[in-house]
Amino acid sequence: MRHPHDRTTSTTRTTRRRLAGALTAGLLCAAGLAAPALAAPARPPAAPAAPAPADGLALTPPMGFNNWNSTQCGADFDEDMVKGIADLFVAKGLKDAGYQYVNLDDCWALPDRDADGRLVPDPARFPGGIKAVADYVHAKGLKLGIYTSAGTKTCSNTGFPGALGHEYDDARQFADWGVDYLKYDNCNNQGVDARQRYRTMRDALRATGRPIVYSICEWGQNKPWEWAGDVGQLWRTTGDISDNWSSMLSILKQNLPLAPYAGPGHWNDPDMLEVGNGGMTDTEYRSHFSLWSVMAAPLLIGTDLRTASPATYDILGNKEVIAVDQDPLGKQGTVVSSGGGRWVVAKEMKDGSRTVALFNESGTAQRIATSASAVGLPGAGGYAVRDLWQHRTYNTAGALAATVPAHGTVLLRVFTDPHWADHPPAVALGLDGGTLLRAATPAALTSTVTDLGRTTAHRVSVALTGPAGWTVRPASATSATALPTGRTLRTGWRVTAPAGTPTGSYGLTLRASYRSPSGTAVTATLPLTASVVVAPPSGTSYLGDLPWLSAVNGWGPVERNASNGESGAGDGGPLTIGGTVYAKGLGTHALGDIAFYTGGACEKVTASVGVDDEKGAKGSVAFRILADDTEAASTGVLTNEMPAQSLTADITGAQVIRLVVTDGGDGVDSDHADWADARLTC
Repeated sequence: MRHPHDRTTSTTRTTRRRLAGALTAGLLCAAGLAAPALAAPARPPAAPAAPAPADGLALTPPMGFNNWNSTQCGADFDEDMVKGIADLFVAKGLKDAGYQYVNLDDCWALPDRDADGRLVPDPARFPGGIKAVADYVHAKGLKLGIYTSAGTKTCSNTGFPGALGHEYDDARQFADWGVDYLKYDNCNNQGVDARQRYRTMRDALRATGRPIVYSICEWGQNKPWEWAGDVGQLWRTTGDISDNWSSMLSILKQNLPLAPYAGPGHWNDPDMLEVGNGGMTDTEYRSHFSLWSVMAAPLLIGTDLRTASPATYDILGNKEVIAVDQDPLGKQGTVVSSGGGRWVVAKEMKDGSRTVALFNESGTAQRIATSASAVGLPGAGGYAVRDLWQHRTYNTAGALAATVPAHGTVLLRVFTDPHWADHPPAVALGLDGGTLLRAATPAALTSTVTDLGRTTAHRVSVALTGPAGWTVRPASATSATALPTGRTLRTGWRVTAPAGTPTGSYGLTLRASYRSPSGTAVTATLPLTASVVVAPPSGTSYLGDLPWLSAVNGWGPVERNASNGESGAGDGGPLTIGGTVYAKGLGTHALGDIAFYTGGACEKVTASVGVDDEKGAKGSVAFRILADDTEAASTGVLTNEMPAQSLTADITGAQVIRLVVTDGGDGVDSDHADWADARLTC
């Protein structure tokens, strides 16, 4: 349960966890479609299933709830809460969707064992004991999970009893209580070999005779995917997740390459879900949920369902996405392509279909494209493609493409369906040209509507709208009688923001309507973002004093003229690298990305960069300066032991520059990065 972002060591754990627009817009048909609901396509012959483990445990990735991400050791973690979660599983349809484990994390016990060496549930939190809670959960048709550590103490600062040296007694106690799932952490392990510690608990659990799913939580330190296939049913591949974009993205990238090790009864575990905890947008949470499902990851809800929003329940309860995660073939998705932050991840399904995630890592909308053949499907006259967030089905000639919002994911399931022609053709919406505008100055944009289907789209029309008071006028045709396969309707637009419009981001909406050959009416919608900007000042300016277009940071907000600090705004100290203090600059944390508008009027960026002293010897990062997405300058990996490094980038002619911080290849723990004395010359 070690925090990947600064807060703990392997023996302690403190309080943890906690850009984008509408999610799946602009895909084959996008958010807010007015098309009729269409049945899912027929399935091709099933692929052979992987051999099932002899114990029959976790044949699909476990699904359930764990309290840590929302309550940690707070007073609201108690018997009433656990029972309330079980009630909500039933009342909100989560049990029907496949969630079954209600898991207790740390702090359920007293700090000391009893005179007989047995664990004692905290009577204030669990006055009826753990067995009573298990009985309540079981009566709902659900299962109970519990937590301990493969050490002398658990990870809490209080230091509750760990199971090292007590494995058989503790396992028997868990079994007697009716526990169905054990999360076994890695704190206070006394340097004992990980394989030995985790195998001992495996043997202890088996000796009870009770089927208990065994979750190995050693943070991926000893590559458990290489040796734990016959030890537990799932193993953590990374440090702990936090409720922010950078943490989720870092863990995704660490877990994706491990696909060959996943399968029925042995799953890669990139940690629990943060969906609903408030640190990311709904677009980012849909990406989180989509990508975890494509990776066949355990789906353990980490938000307090008692206060969850309807949007959170909509994400967690999407049965079509859950079906991807729970597919009995048990394949983890693999990366097809990932250039420029445009990810295509494909997962083979038992029925022969492929689930395809078009994931946009970047901070601006991007077109992401692949094909049915590229994701492993055989040649066919046409394909059926199901949008798993919009719950609509289309036909495609083989192209799979979408304009995906910043940090968004379009999730598709593609079939070689003999009845593909029963569905309307898929279309992809897009926008060419930049969406950076100056107030009172017309900007030229070009919208695109492309028929991806095997059939023709008829009576095609398109409209672009902006905020109240904006002027949006077409400069070319807005309709076409027909669009055959692969053809595009391109429409020019003149967009003007009123004089005096403040700088910032504003919404535009592109809508297209068309009819299928059978007359079915379809509407596609693509939400877009336009930024109102001002010309950069002439001369040399400190970047810490200038407005940015966007800022993504790995831990808390980017700080102006101060170090990153912790998760709160304004909590940084003086920018300090190698003992040298800088009055001006930007305090960031990997993974960080700050964009500034330069409008083709600037020549140079300079900075002294390095790891801030505030985290002691921790942290390793690399710095990059991009000019219109082309690298203009970079460093190698820098650590806290190194002095500040001078970085100069020629950005002549660039419209936008980006200051990017990546981790040093060892995760994002304590990666506090300073752009000290950062200056822009125009």
